[in-house]
Amino acid sequence: METLTRKQKIFNFPVVKIILALLTFMAVVIIGQQIAVKLLSLTSLDKDYRNLLKGLFVSSACICSYILFFKKYDKRSITEFATKGLVKNLTIGILTGFVLQSFTILVMYLNGNYSVVKINPVSFILIPFAIMFTVAIIEEILVRGIIFRIVEEKLGSYISLTISSVLFGVFHLANPHGTLISGICITTAGFMLGAAFIYSRNLWMPIALHFAWNFTQSGIYGAVTSGNEKTSSLLEAKIQGPEFITGGEFGPEGSIQAILFCALATVVLLILCQKNRKIIKPYWKRN
Repeated sequence: METLTRKQKIFNFPVVKIILALLTFMAVVIIGQQIAVKLLSLTSLDKDYRNLLKGLFVSSACICSYILFFKKYDKRSITEFATKGLVKNLTIGILTGFVLQSFTILVMYLNGNYSVVKINPVSFILIPFAIMFTVAIIEEILVRGIIFRIVEEKLGSYISLTISSVLFGVFHLANPHGTLISGICITTAGFMLGAAFIYSRNLWMPIALHFAWNFTQSGIYGAVTSGNEKTSSLLEAKIQGPEFITGGEFGPEGSIQAILFCALATVVLLILCQKNRKIIKPYWKRN
């Protein structure tokens, strides 16, 4: 009986739980991508549609693996992916991401750093849609669903928010053309996405916000996202000017105005979280 209790304590230790969850989840992502590529290569579908279907397949596998893993591990219902309030959370997340990114581009436009060169067919958004949809789900499950949520159980909302957001920024420093400003912006965005999770208490809202922010930036306005290669987009744009406003080769999310808009959204969300008593205290401050 003592051995069983000791094992349970080890498996319930936050760091152990995080490591096992990350290893399981990343294995699903890698294997899922390989399976999708193999299966879709057997079809005669266009490359864009294959990428879209691959994204949907991998995203579905990610969500299912998360639900199954924690349902078995924690022996609980997975409220992070509850369908209650789904439409509301997706709508708020998408609108927030779209508006914030649009304001970021608007500052560039008003400063003469952004101009539309060409409007492409709607079909041009398929590739960025598939990429950003998959990236949003993978990153939100990893950072908010696993790291933030598990740390929050012990250390409370604010400490967990700080740890997960800094890690989110550090992870993106490995991206091409990363700068100090881009690192600060991604960290600030991490606070915003974490606050969205606290406010909604599910992953749908931060996933929708993350997706809309990235997709609006690359799929609609034709800018680079997080220093990665430029994808096809609805608007083909010319971006030039000082790096602190345009974000340079990292993309508009590496700009000073992006930091300010993300910080403003974070403050608003945290005020709402505090008002609705959704902030969790560290274990040493609980009754």
